[in-house]
Amino acid sequence: MTAAAPTVKRRLIVAITGATGVVYGVRLLQALRELQQVESHLLISEAGVLNLHQEMELKRKDVEALADVVHHVRDVGATIASGSFQSDGMIVAPCSMKTLAAVAHGLSDNLISRAADVVLKERRRLVLMVRETPFNLAHLRNMTAVTEMGGIIFPPLPAFYHQPQSITEMVDHTVARVLDLYALPQQLAPRWQGLKPSDAA
Repeated sequence: MTAAAPTVKRRLIVAITGATGVVYGVRLLQALRELQQVESHLLISEAGVLNLHQEMELKRKDVEALADVVHHVRDVGATIASGSFQSDGMIVAPCSMKTLAAVAHGLSDNLISRAADVVLKERRRLVLMVRETPFNLAHLRNMTAVTEMGGIIFPPLPAFYHQPQSITEMVDHTVARVLDLYALPQQLAPRWQGLKPSDAA
């Protein structure tokens, strides 16, 4: 009898930067942890650590415990800095304008922007959950540049058609849409079923 081939896990890189909205990155890691087929690789910038404390009263170690593998943001020699590291892509949640600019201009000045650069050059999926408002022209041009390179700009804007009753439901709906981009199963939010006849009336 032939032995079953070992299950190969899908790999996703998650980065948390200094923009407001670190709850999206934390909730994403929690959701990925529930998926046995996914191996998560985590990066947190120094500003991201500050925001975790400010917005959620969490310490670095609390969030790192949610990931399968943790990389230091300055470790440019890490596995994820190479195109030979196979992954399904990367999500920056949230993505600061500084990180957006670094990715748009290919700076690779730390492991976050280097890993994003690798994902782009290997034609894998890069999702930047950019957080800033209002946008200035530099922000818009950087978002255009990343889009032209194949990345996906995904501002975490709340949807209201599902009538959310809490901030948690709004966050879950956004995270669910991100998971959809990687064809990962999720039960965080209901899918749109179309207008009911009574609603249309």
